[in-house]
Amino acid sequence: MQKTPPATPLVKRLVVIGLGLIGASFAKGIRDLGLAEEVIGVDLNLQACQRAVELGVVDSCSTDLAAACKDADVIMLAVPVLALQTLLSKLAALNLKNTIITDAGSVKGHLLAAAQAAFGKLPPLLVLGHPIAGSERSGVEAANPGLFKHHKVILTPHAHTDPAALACVEQLWQGLGADVESMSVDQHDRVLAATSHLPHLLAFGLVDSLAKRSENLEIFRYAAGGFRDFTRIAGSDPVMWHDIFLANREAVLQQLDQFRGDLDVLRNAIAEEDGRHLLGVFTRARVAREHFSTILAQRAYVETMLDNNLIFLASPGGQVNGSIRVPGDKSISHRAIMLGSLAEGVTEIDGFLEGEDALATIQAFRDMGVVIEGPEKGRVVVHGVGLHGLQAPPGPIYVGNSGTTMRLLSGILAAQNFDTTLTGDASLSKRPMNRIAKPLREMGAVIETAAEGRPPLTLRGGQRLTGMHYAMPMASAQVKSCLLLAGMYASGETSVTEPAPTRDHTERMLRGFGYPVEVNGPTAKIESNHALTATHIEVPADISSAAFFMVAACIAPDSELLLEHIGINPTRTGIIDILKLMGADLSLERIHEVGGELVADIRVRSSRLKGIEIPLELVPLAIDEFPVLFIAAACAEGRTILRGAEELRVKESDRIQVMVDGLTTLGVSAQGTPDGIIIEGGPMGGGEIWAHGDHRIAMSFSVAALRANAAIRIHDSVHVATSFPNFLALCKQVGMHVEPEVHS
Repeated sequence: MQKTPPATPLVKRLVVIGLGLIGASFAKGIRDLGLAEEVIGVDLNLQACQRAVELGVVDSCSTDLAAACKDADVIMLAVPVLALQTLLSKLAALNLKNTIITDAGSVKGHLLAAAQAAFGKLPPLLVLGHPIAGSERSGVEAANPGLFKHHKVILTPHAHTDPAALACVEQLWQGLGADVESMSVDQHDRVLAATSHLPHLLAFGLVDSLAKRSENLEIFRYAAGGFRDFTRIAGSDPVMWHDIFLANREAVLQQLDQFRGDLDVLRNAIAEEDGRHLLGVFTRARVAREHFSTILAQRAYVETMLDNNLIFLASPGGQVNGSIRVPGDKSISHRAIMLGSLAEGVTEIDGFLEGEDALATIQAFRDMGVVIEGPEKGRVVVHGVGLHGLQAPPGPIYVGNSGTTMRLLSGILAAQNFDTTLTGDASLSKRPMNRIAKPLREMGAVIETAAEGRPPLTLRGGQRLTGMHYAMPMASAQVKSCLLLAGMYASGETSVTEPAPTRDHTERMLRGFGYPVEVNGPTAKIESNHALTATHIEVPADISSAAFFMVAACIAPDSELLLEHIGINPTRTGIIDILKLMGADLSLERIHEVGGELVADIRVRSSRLKGIEIPLELVPLAIDEFPVLFIAAACAEGRTILRGAEELRVKESDRIQVMVDGLTTLGVSAQGTPDGIIIEGGPMGGGEIWAHGDHRIAMSFSVAALRANAAIRIHDSVHVATSFPNFLALCKQVGMHVEPEVHS
């Protein structure tokens, strides 16, 4: 292939020593892309040198190390790990004062020690690196210039590495399409020992253990696919892995010792017929494996989305017809896992929301020793450990984007006898947590936060909590629930008075698990020394998810939609009440009770909406639904005014400002106030909208396209899957024109 150089190559003379798969692929990629003016190969095998030139891997090739390295700008070492010590000694004897030396080896500590011994000190121009890429093929003939595209390359600079040299190596890898990250040498070797070296060692050992016993040879004839998949890596190059295990000896031994300990525990569980322990290991392992697979699959998908900028393309027009059932209620799904984990006995949950937020709650309790089966088609089985049965997690608990998980879990963890740190993604890490930290501290909890009360939160164990009465300054179901959960562990009574009604799922579910809660008007009261008893939970469909389609059916012409089995808890029906006040043609059918929660089918028809001043008492009952209600207001006749909703400014985004910006872009008159918004209904155009990673913003503007006169492109919509996994599929089913924009 003829190389096609860019306007300015990154380096003049690149030397690649070792023309196996990695070295040859690196050289060919750099040469084909013109990232170096000249690419020189070095290999002791003369035939490999000749083939490298014939195949266009390098411009020229030599077996003479000194001649090839003269005037080199960058030298890439792509030789076996144990050969590096001798090679570095030879390089140290050359005049390479201005030459950057980098490598592609999978062990860094050994190489760092070899460089120190060869040069007398660590050269500032030494930049250690490791591409996480490979192939079943080997040798110069296997050279693949695209081998590193969308694969990670880990750079492990030492303390004295020259920043310009580091930047140069990083740019070369990025030029090949690699995803470059940095970590310390020690961390690299530990990570690789766990994820690569130990699995290879186990595969080699298992196959050898079975094969060396003559009576086992026959069983290989009957090995299923799982055995072949697991032992495939035992077909790797024995000499290379011999070198790696000796070079990374300490890290591999550490991982091997930990695994041996876990294996002994597994053996004892089988011997003692401890099915609970086995089920715990297997469920955790299955979920972890699925998580790894999801990460790998999402990398390939997200890489097509321009730096995670997943764009929803909402085409104008459409009707909304048919009948659908939206996913299970997120609030109830969270609480069912939490209380089921703390209950005595086995809790069965149906209709569980399999979104990332609720899954984060499952993983948090798995990390604390709770055996949880599923979810499988909305069904989850929780093997409760009792109020005092949680175990210290192995590390920080990561809750992703779920503010509900972090806030409610804090009430439980504040009373445990172990320390816990709760972390979240970049969006959650910006959200204030003082609203729970302050009252929990008043109860005796010890909580450490980042600046301005933001995550991560560290809750110190061993604290004795004391019950108290707390008058909430702002209505918040999450704060109320957090304190009630803490109250199960606090001495005496804990009561919470809210300034306005908020969702009461926690109070209802506590009673469903047999834990007494007294509710008197705006005050909920709980005391300790009671137990939770396992039960069956049927999760109704989420009214917050249904809200998008309720508004869609209202504003789209000639529409009629039936939303099935929706939870209509009286503390959640603000969206229904507000839409009815605006003139929506909306009715409830088949109202009945399931597990202490009211459910109904909701029928919505096209409506002529009018602007209203939203009653203050309805604001907390529709706090999560306001983004899509703002779309309804934009399609209504006249002015809609919202006050008393300052909480919207501290959600996943500042929902007031983001919605004002978006509506203004579409030509709608919208003005933000400190605690609300004023919207003048009118015609709506198209345009570019930024959701700022807020799933409700993205879905709301998807609904807006039904009344727009041009397409709406909604940037940063990647988090929709967090709360509403099948949103786009349901949009298509009812007749909306929303789909992810695919970049070529």
